[in-house]
Amino acid sequence: MSKFLILFNHRLTDEQELDAIDLLGVKEFSFPPVEIGTLWKSLPPDAEKIGQVLRPVFQWIDMEGGTGDYLLVQGDFGATYLVVEYARARDLKPVYATTRRISREIEHEDGSIEIVHRFRHVRFREYGK
Repeated sequence: MSKFLILFNHRLTDEQELDAIDLLGVKEFSFPPVEIGTLWKSLPPDAEKIGQVLRPVFQWIDMEGGTGDYLLVQGDFGATYLVVEYARARDLKPVYATTRRISREIEHEDGSIEIVHRFRHVRFREYGK
């Protein structure tokens, strides 16, 4: 029975949930507590090193995850790298969501251009080693 830990800056779509169940064999989803989700969404950009700041995230992973579980992690590049390495050291499978982007440009009468992006989930991909 695989668990799917989610460290992500927005909610999963229904399509992503179904993909995790069908493609990865996930049986249970685990979302971080509010304080960890808030931390992940607003990591301090002025911190020289981020490892200490991520301690609550690492503790949550230790409490929730086990060997063979998946961890969906996307966000700040440096923090994501540290969390991926942390997860691997604990035999979790870190993954990220891939999307197909459809963009459209709308030219307004005042000469400005508005760009609209629509994203569609394609699959989860394990971070390369």
